[in-house]
Amino acid sequence: MAESSDESGARPAPRVGVVTVAYRSNAVLEKLLASLADASTEPLSVVVVDNFPGDDESASPIAHRFGATYVARPENPGYGAAINAGQPFLPQSVEWVLICNPDLELAPGSIDALLATAETDARIASVGPAILNIDGSVYPSARRVPSLRTGVGHALFANIWQSNPWTKAYKQDSTDALTRRDAGWLSGACLLVRRAAFTDTGGFDEGYFMYFEDVDLGYRFGKAGWRNVFEPSARATHIGGHSTAGSSARMVRAHHDSARQFVNRKYTGGQWWPVRTVLNIGLSVRSRVQVRAVEKGARRGS
Repeated sequence: MAESSDESGARPAPRVGVVTVAYRSNAVLEKLLASLADASTEPLSVVVVDNFPGDDESASPIAHRFGATYVARPENPGYGAAINAGQPFLPQSVEWVLICNPDLELAPGSIDALLATAETDARIASVGPAILNIDGSVYPSARRVPSLRTGVGHALFANIWQSNPWTKAYKQDSTDALTRRDAGWLSGACLLVRRAAFTDTGGFDEGYFMYFEDVDLGYRFGKAGWRNVFEPSARATHIGGHSTAGSSARMVRAHHDSARQFVNRKYTGGQWWPVRTVLNIGLSVRSRVQVRAVEKGARRGS
């Protein structure tokens, strides 16, 4: 971690903290923690929350080797809940928290770039970097909050007509995809949040075990008057690979369960009952179709 001292030789209290969640992540966690040293000229306070602290998989030795605070959560509460649990272990001086997956490598200066953008406007609650896949392609990590039209269109056609206008609108695909801009939500894989905004809005909704906790957070930030800003001059490489995120039937089901949960929470009240019903049926059908496709592919490859 980057360190500096004032004229008296004392180390200044950190303004920036990092919270990451490990789950059998020892093979990649060390690369993330090592990359922090060049990612920031600020002193960093780092917390590793371990959702699988078994004897052979504990992230404790790696965390301690890099001077990070280690927090064990053997009950595995999910990603968002683990981030919420780790945040109180940061010192009170921390104003900004980098939330990140353990399978990332941060580019040199990336935290500094995120922080510089965050401090341009007191209304900014979150800033996200350009997230690169392992092959160097850019993952669409800054998106609109799904509306009825874009959400339904994306859900129905994303897998069979990838260039459809609803998916392009949802993912904010455009010629300036690597230009700083506001977004409806930013990927929770790597996200710098204003600690006060994160706390005031209740942090991640712990009802989401996997997926959509970041969509929900960005949506609530926006409703509260905050901004979510995409800053592509900051880079992070997802060495675990977003391309594998939907590769198992369990993950497909989890993704659609969370999508239904978001729909039901966004469109509350009796007047939205027909909309919720149609969307929930559509998501259930889409989940079954995708699960069958994944299971068929697995049988073919075995």
